[in-house]
Amino acid sequence: QVQLVESGGGLVQAGGSLRLSCAASGRTFSNYFMGWFRQAPGKEREFVATIGRSGTNTYYADSVKGRLTISRDNAKNTVYLQMNSLKPEDTAVYYCAADPVLICSGSHPAYWGQGTQVTVSS
Repeated sequence: QVQLVESGGGLVQAGGSLRLSCAASGRTFSNYFMGWFRQAPGKEREFVATIGRSGTNTYYADSVKGRLTISRDNAKNTVYLQMNSLKPEDTAVYYCAADPVLICSGSHPAYWGQGTQVTVSS
């Protein structure tokens, strides 16, 4: 079992920045692929970004490329999402996810955090 706890959400103006963190516990963190997903009001949950087990390989949704950066610190059992140049359409609940196999846009990861709200005002 893997437990995931997100933090770092909040209210920010358009053009601003936030950094989300997701702390993992329960199993060997470096054995898991990690990802971020988001769900806006009235919409389905969508893939945002994923990172490989060593942190070398990353992949992003087209809508966030160049603005959001995923990273991980295996010594701290934590994955991050640095969010720059935020837009009102980035407003959503952001979820951290973990899976022993590759996470991609069509994935259904085995483990999820509770989510953290990000609100971008115009």
